[in-house]
Amino acid sequence: MTYLYAFLFAGTACAIAQIILDNTKLTPGHITSLYTAGGAFLSFLGVYDTFIAKCGAGATVLISNFGHLLYSSAIQGYNEEGILGLFSGMLCKSSLAITAAICFSFIVALFFNPKD
Repeated sequence: MTYLYAFLFAGTACAIAQIILDNTKLTPGHITSLYTAGGAFLSFLGVYDTFIAKCGAGATVLISNFGHLLYSSAIQGYNEEGILGLFSGMLCKSSLAITAAICFSFIVALFFNPKD
């Protein structure tokens, strides 16, 4: 059942993004920013952890999970170290994903050439 929920959650999020992209003048960068901020807002409301528990990878592979990670690690840093921990802890959970994206992008770029 988790596979179905993952597919429905991620598919719905992607369908909404495509509808926004087709019917507005927003660019993919705008939609990425909206989804990141939306993930942080859903994390603030305490809903995003429920989505992760129910939908599994369907909620963790989307860009909205990046906003969730930023928010949750910032709050964890604030709880542990105060106001300075808010800033120092912000990238603790998401640094692995950022590093992996950079490394894998470099590896893929070694094997493929972009078309003009």
